[in-house]
Amino acid sequence: MRFAIVTETYPPEVNGVALTVQGLEAGLRQRGRAVSLVRPRQPGDLPHVDDTLLVRGASLPRYPGLKFGLPATRRLLSQWKDDPPDAIYVATEGPLGWSALRAARRLGIPVATGFHTRFDEYMRDYGVRFLQHTALRWMRRFHNGADATLVPTRELADFLQAEGFDRVVRLARAVDARHFSPSRRDDALRAAWGLGPDDLAVIYVGRIAAEKNLDLSIRTFRAIQQRQPTAKFVWVGDGPLRERLAQEHPDFLFCGVQRGEALARHFASGDLFLFSSHSETFGNVTLEAMASGVPTVAFNYGAAREHLIDGVHGAAVENDEDFLAAALRLGADAPMRRAQGSSASRAMRGLHPDQVAADFDALLTGLALTRRNIHASAAAA
Repeated sequence: MRFAIVTETYPPEVNGVALTVQGLEAGLRQRGRAVSLVRPRQPGDLPHVDDTLLVRGASLPRYPGLKFGLPATRRLLSQWKDDPPDAIYVATEGPLGWSALRAARRLGIPVATGFHTRFDEYMRDYGVRFLQHTALRWMRRFHNGADATLVPTRELADFLQAEGFDRVVRLARAVDARHFSPSRRDDALRAAWGLGPDDLAVIYVGRIAAEKNLDLSIRTFRAIQQRQPTAKFVWVGDGPLRERLAQEHPDFLFCGVQRGEALARHFASGDLFLFSSHSETFGNVTLEAMASGVPTVAFNYGAAREHLIDGVHGAAVENDEDFLAAALRLGADAPMRRAQGSSASRAMRGLHPDQVAADFDALLTGLALTRRNIHASAAAA
C-alpha cells in the first residue's frame, strides 16, 4: 500500500498536530508502507526533500514561525493523476487541506481527515465567540467531504456525531514511555532553575498563547507560591504571549522550545504539571507529563478524561475553583505527588505507539480496499 499525508504543519515546527502527524508517518514507514508527504515549504528546506511535495505557504497570523499551505489543487491533481496513492490522510483544515480533499474526490482516491484542532473554541479564546457556530459549520463541511474523520477520544467522537459529522472514527493516541520517563529527571537542570532537592517546580509545556487559558495557571501558581515561596514556575515552549508574560512575571523561567531528550529531561524534572487549557482536542502533553512521572492538574476532557484518573494520577477537574484547589493540595504534599506521579508513569507504560500505527495502517488500508471493491463491482456490472 502507498499512502499520502497532507499537513500544513510539520517539524521542526513544534505543536501537537505537527508531532502527531510525524509520529503517524513514522509508524506507517516502520510497518513497511510507502508514504509521501505534502506540506508547505519551510525555512532551511533543501530544494528537494525525499518523498515530499513542498508547496507554497504563508505565515499564520499571530503565530510567528508557523505557516499554512496555500491552495494547490492543480498541483495535487498533477501529482496524483498518473501515480495515485491508495489512500490519503489530510491532517489540517487549511487551504492546502481543502485542496487535497478536492483533488482526492476528483480522482476517486479515498481520503481520511484528522480532527486535531478545536477552532470553534479558539473563537471564544480570541474574543470572537459569535463565530463559534460558523467555525463548527465550516469544519463539518470539510470533514464530511472525507470517507472518515479521525478523532483521538470517545468524548470528541460523541460530540462531533451529535453535531452532524459523518463517519467519525476513533484513533487512540499513545506516548513513548521509554522516552518520557521519570528516569530523565535531572538534578543539574533543577539546580540551574534555582531549585534545591525539596523545592517545588511547577511546569507548563506547550504553546504560550491565548487559547491555552494561561491566566488560570498563573493565578494558581501565585497561590501556591504564597505558601511555598521557593517554588518556581518553569515554562517550556513559545508563542505570541511569551514576551508579555516574561515582562509581567520576571520571576518565571522561560526555557523556550525543547525537543527530544531535552524535552524529556524538562518534563521529568518538574514536580507538578498545570494544564489549564479548555480548547484541546486531546492534549498530548498530558500523556507526556504522566509518562514522566509528573502528577497533572487538567480539566476533565480530552486526554485527561481518557487516561487521567482523578486522585490517582493527579486531578481531572470540572471548574476553575477545583483546578486551584487540586493544585494547592498537590503542591503542598510531596509524598502525594511522588505516589501519584509513579502511578501515572506506570499507567502510561500500557500505551503503545506501535498499536496506534497498526490501527492507522488498518484504517487507511480498509478505505483503499473498499474503494477497490466498489470499482471492481462497477466494472463487473
